[in-house]
Amino acid sequence: MNNEEIMISKPLENMSGGGYKVLSLCDGMSCGQIAFERAGIKVDKYYASEIKDIGIKVTKSNFPNTIHVGDVNKIKYANGILYTDKGEYKTEIDIVIFGSPCQTFSIAMKSNLRVGLSNKEKSGLFIECNRILKEINPKYFFMENVARMKQDDEDFISKLMGVRPQRINSSVVSAQLRDRLYWTNIPTKDFDVDARVELQDIIEHGYSNRNKSRALLVSDSRPLTTPLKMFHRYYSAGFTTLIFKSKQHFEDCKQHYDTYFKGLSAKEIESLVDDSGDISVYNGVRYMTQRELERCQTVTSGYTQCLTRNEAADVLGDGWTVDVIVHILKGLVK
Repeated sequence: MNNEEIMISKPLENMSGGGYKVLSLCDGMSCGQIAFERAGIKVDKYYASEIKDIGIKVTKSNFPNTIHVGDVNKIKYANGILYTDKGEYKTEIDIVIFGSPCQTFSIAMKSNLRVGLSNKEKSGLFIECNRILKEINPKYFFMENVARMKQDDEDFISKLMGVRPQRINSSVVSAQLRDRLYWTNIPTKDFDVDARVELQDIIEHGYSNRNKSRALLVSDSRPLTTPLKMFHRYYSAGFTTLIFKSKQHFEDCKQHYDTYFKGLSAKEIESLVDDSGDISVYNGVRYMTQRELERCQTVTSGYTQCLTRNEAADVLGDGWTVDVIVHILKGLVK
C-alpha cells in the first residue's frame, strides 16, 4: 500500500479545530488528557502512543476520540506526516508530552539494578521519545521522570532536552509523596501552593499513621497476601501504604512486631510464626482501595472503573499526578 492509499484510509488532519494538536508518547492511561481538560485548554487532536492493553482500555473508556498510534518505536515524523504502525496522518503537532519508564532510574530499585541510561534496553524508550521530539520540533514539550536519579543521567537528559528540569513533589497537591522532575519549555511559574492534603483526608475508612502515602508503584498491583507479610514490608522496609482499622490497631500491630520480629528478614519471620503469639493481631490491615489510589494521583473519581483494583494500581503507578500537570499546562494560557 502506498502513502496516498494509507492517508485516504485515515482522515487528513488540519489546523481548523482551533485547539492544540498533542502527541503523547508512552501515554499510559492518558493522564495528560485529564490535565488538559481540567486546565481548560482545548485539544483539537490527541494522538496517544501506548501498547499496554489496560492503559488503552482506560483511555478508550474515558476519551473515545483519542487517536491511538501504537508502538512508540515505530513512530516517525517527516514533512508534516506522522508515520505510525496504525496508519499515517498528515498533521502538525503543537506539543509533545511523555514520561518514559523510570524503573532503572528509581531508588525503589535494588542498587545493582538502578543503572539509569547505561541500560540501553530499559532506557531505549526515552531515546526513542527524544528522537521523535527532535523530528517534530513542536512549539511546546514536557517530559517527566523520577527526581532521585543519578546526577549524570539528569545532566544527560537535560542536555538532550535543552532545558533544566523543575522538581515538584506531588505532596503539594495530593496525599501522595511522589518526587519528580519535569523538563519543559512551557513558561511555568514555581509551585507556591501547598494544598495540605493528608492521607487520612482521602481514605474511605480506617486509620493511617502516615501523613502521606508512599509513591504509587506498578508493584502495588501485585499485593502480598498475608497480613503479617504486608505489615513487615510496610513497617520494616517502608514500602507500599497500609491502612489499619484504627489507631489502636496500628499500635497493637507495632507492639507485636517489635516484640517478636524486629530486625528479622521475611524468611526468618516465617520460620518463627508458630512461636510468636497470636498473629491474628494483623488481621484487618489493608491496601488502599481503587478510589483511594485515584485520589492519590488526583485522577477523576471513577476514571479507572473499567479495571480491577490491581489493574488500576498498575496503570496509576505508571501515571502522572494530574494536578501537577495542570499546573504546568496553565503556562500555555495567555
